[in-house]
Amino acid sequence: MGHKFAEIGFTQAVKEVQARLGSRKGYEGMEGGEDFNDRLGVAETAFIQARDSFYMASVSETDWPYIQHRGGPQGFMKVLDDKTIGFADYNGNRQYISTGNFANNDKVSLFFMDYPNKTRLKLLGRVKLADVNDSEMLSQLQDDDYRARVERAFVIQVEAFDWNCPKHITPRYSEAEVEDIVAARLAEAKRLEAKQLEQAESKPVEKAENLGRLSPVTLGEGPLSLVISGIRQLTPEVRAFEFKAAGGGELPLVTAGSHIRVPVLLNDGSLVHRSFSICSNPSRRNFYEIAVLAKRLSSETGQGREHYLHKSASHSIHHNFQIGMVINCDLPSNHFDVHSGTEPAILIAGGVGITVIKPLSQYLKSRGVTLSLHYCGRSIKDMAFRDRLEREFGESISIYPSDDNRRMNLRHVLSRAPKNTIFYICGPQKMLSEMKFMANELGIDSDRIRSEGFGGVVDSSVEDKAFTIDLAKSKLKLKVAADESVLDALLAADIDTPFSCQSGSCKQCAIPVIEGKPDHRDSVLTDIEKEQLQLFCPCVSRSKTQVLTLDL
Repeated sequence: MGHKFAEIGFTQAVKEVQARLGSRKGYEGMEGGEDFNDRLGVAETAFIQARDSFYMASVSETDWPYIQHRGGPQGFMKVLDDKTIGFADYNGNRQYISTGNFANNDKVSLFFMDYPNKTRLKLLGRVKLADVNDSEMLSQLQDDDYRARVERAFVIQVEAFDWNCPKHITPRYSEAEVEDIVAARLAEAKRLEAKQLEQAESKPVEKAENLGRLSPVTLGEGPLSLVISGIRQLTPEVRAFEFKAAGGGELPLVTAGSHIRVPVLLNDGSLVHRSFSICSNPSRRNFYEIAVLAKRLSSETGQGREHYLHKSASHSIHHNFQIGMVINCDLPSNHFDVHSGTEPAILIAGGVGITVIKPLSQYLKSRGVTLSLHYCGRSIKDMAFRDRLEREFGESISIYPSDDNRRMNLRHVLSRAPKNTIFYICGPQKMLSEMKFMANELGIDSDRIRSEGFGGVVDSSVEDKAFTIDLAKSKLKLKVAADESVLDALLAADIDTPFSCQSGSCKQCAIPVIEGKPDHRDSVLTDIEKEQLQLFCPCVSRSKTQVLTLDL
């Protein structure tokens, strides 16, 4: 009869569809000659014994198929001979759907998946249930290291199998497999670094315009050494990067809303640092995750596009960060004031602002805080983490994709909130400005609003003028030109001051003002931070007085 899987799977109805769609002739050759693909060979045996999970389908008396995932230690599915496989079934599964189905219909379909190597094996067979009295069979199938009680064994007579096309298998890795990959990459990184050091003296200096094409194995000099252990494409423009401790073990504890300052090699060859929200669940200490937005550009050439490619940290991260790369970062920091009481919370995210709001929501939920989450984006496909958040928060989350004409009514959201609600918002400047205006109109105290923005803007309604900054600790006076920022003036004078976003949205550069009247243009400082703590963001803010004295 030939290929046994084709004999079972290619029913008359299937053959008619194959003929109609033009694939029938290609399969006819499988149906002649001696039987094959009904006895396990060396390849099939090794593949099955290397698996730690599989999918199993049965059929009930209602003719409905039921599929179940089974997992265990590697090799828990045993190959007894070339026609027989089996596994032990332990107590704990109380539904007994597969067991009941096999009592009525012994036919089974199995899928064995090797995700890292994009390989799958389909197997058809007949199941015999061996109960606890069949001690000989149970002794062959049970795992000595598993302490649960064996209730039965599934013994499967192989009828047919088929190796399936790997084209659309997405590679996935277990934690152990990731650790092996990272260990191998680290070893290779150390070998390459040693080789590069040996060649450094004889190698000509690399031109700056070519540095962006390199992917250094180690970057930065910060105290926290991290290795890139995973990369995921969340949306067409947002990519997530997972970091683990380069030396193994737990990472420093972070709180919801924390940022991490990451070293980035720009395509023009300069090394800069940028802060990104740690968007993984703050309760997790085995990894951090950041999500980076890099705008897609058209293929058209031009000075604007070339400048972006050379100066965009996000673009450089997307193109140069690779699994196994080590980045030495600053320790995480947090400037987000998360309330510690039981007051209800409303969290609002616009676009990539979800990277801040997601961990805040998860943290507040873990504390039992009543909350509602509002997420705005251009379209469903552009909204990172949407599916995960919908599963996690259910009816507590509202999604607003603007391309579907679903827009958040901010007035409605704010006016219906209980009087003691704490508001968290992160999004573009327009959203933050609307929030500030609406809250003021509704009489909501600014102390109840915690915000963070991106894409800082400068008030261009008045022409900027030059002024002087007086650095109290450094005993220096610096001129700030009309067309430069305070931060630019500080860096030009070799003043060592931290900074990151350069858009007034992260607080990394905030400096206390001692004297003078600042012109605040950031989107992140609260009224208390501005008025009582006298903080000032030199990356975007300016001075309303001729001299501004800073505690620097």
